[in-house]
Amino acid sequence: MAWRNHSIITEFILTGLSDDPHIQALLFVLFLGIYLLTVMGNLMLLLVIRTDSRLHTPMYFFLSNLSFLDLCFSSVTVPKLLKDLLSEKKTISVEGCLAQVFFVFITAGTEAFLLSVMAYDRYAAICHPLLYGQVMSSQLCVRLVLASWGLASLNSVIIVLLAINLDFCEAQTIYHYTCELPSLFPLSCSDISINIDILICSTLLHGLGTFLPIFFSYTRIVSTILHISSTSGRSKAFSTCSSHLIAVILFFGSGLIRYLMPTSGSSLDLLSSLQYSAVTPLLNPLIYSLKNKEVKAAVRRTVEKYLHYFR
Repeated sequence: MAWRNHSIITEFILTGLSDDPHIQALLFVLFLGIYLLTVMGNLMLLLVIRTDSRLHTPMYFFLSNLSFLDLCFSSVTVPKLLKDLLSEKKTISVEGCLAQVFFVFITAGTEAFLLSVMAYDRYAAICHPLLYGQVMSSQLCVRLVLASWGLASLNSVIIVLLAINLDFCEAQTIYHYTCELPSLFPLSCSDISINIDILICSTLLHGLGTFLPIFFSYTRIVSTILHISSTSGRSKAFSTCSSHLIAVILFFGSGLIRYLMPTSGSSLDLLSSLQYSAVTPLLNPLIYSLKNKEVKAAVRRTVEKYLHYFR
């Protein structure tokens, strides 16, 4: 492997979230609860959308893909965090670190593209309701999801190639709880100026390339909603977008802070990573279910169906 030819170390040491055993025990219980709730919440949303024919629409097709992504995203970092919270020595092999960097980027990148696609779906539904069925065909929906995965995969490969070519000579302590590229750069004894420039350009292109469509979609959506004469119509239109808007703010806010600000090993680095990798996947199913009458009704029907089945 290319990395082994360049580096004389075989593993990294993670500092984690705390050195205090008592705090580690509390954090283990906290993040175990978060992870279990994330898995149950997203699996429930996937099950409800799959089994309820009323939710077989483009909006919920994208939402089911978001739930699957949140399951994957959370599983990339949280299980390793839980293991380290119970371990005295928190280490990760260079191969494992490289794999974690790749999967963080591919899941986070795909989620960014998917949130952009979901904004376009809301734009089509609110601004062009009569053409919505034609515009958002099932074939287009599948292609948009596949394109999201494809573009994120391409970006992830580029990012991992940056990490492979780094030389790691002596320093091997990552001041973080997981392997992320901004935390790896300070450990390298290579010239990382070009790597940092490429990472910033990649983050800006990826971030702006997904955020700008969201911004322009919501600009048109707000303009259209303000021209709706009835108060109930405006309220309904806003309610269909509010869940997605909250998800966008949570995800993009913490992600951009993490990858555009200089890495310092501070609490802000840890909090921003925890926000988008652990907290957001937990909150998404809650946001979309608690603020959506159709999902709440579908959950109720699904629960009643399975309770009746097991009686």
